[in-house]
Amino acid sequence: MKNNSTLIHVILALAVIGLYVLYFTGNKKGQSDQATTETQTGNEPVKVAFVKLDSVLVNYDLAKELNDNFKSKQDAYTNEYGQKRINFEKQANAFQEKLKRGGFLTQERAMQERNRLIGMQQEIQKLDNDLSSKLQSMQQEINQQIIDSISNYVKIYNADKKYDLIFSNANLLEGSDQHNITREVITALNKRYHSSKK
Repeated sequence: MKNNSTLIHVILALAVIGLYVLYFTGNKKGQSDQATTETQTGNEPVKVAFVKLDSVLVNYDLAKELNDNFKSKQDAYTNEYGQKRINFEKQANAFQEKLKRGGFLTQERAMQERNRLIGMQQEIQKLDNDLSSKLQSMQQEINQQIIDSISNYVKIYNADKKYDLIFSNANLLEGSDQHNITREVITALNKRYHSSKK
């Protein structure tokens, strides 16, 4: 099982969240060109903001709770796989020792034990694949739940603030703190999350 998979999934989640935030907070395609033209012809400044999604993921209580639950399930799966793997290796080593000592009464009995161990190894490999698939699916569900929560809130937030563009820092090279709405978003997300749990 790969211990780095959680980190990779978090990085991928950041990129996906950034795309979702940009997609859901931006104007629709048909309105985009019109809004840009009106802004340019009216000489009005474009109102922009950005959110540091890595900070949101670290400080958003829903994301922390979901990732803690994921980590505990990942640990349980890793332990289950590890125990079965250790048991198999003990039995395989015992088989090798017995085979070297000539401990099997017949060649047929040795072949039966070898085949049993091969079947056990295949079951362990299948378990590893199944657990990895479950963890990947769980991680995708968690990422989607977090993306949906952030995207829905940013829509609500922007209905009042009326930003023309809200970027994620994944796509931002430089930004002034006056355009950084990360703290507001985290505070509001946590407030909304905790009020929904009551």
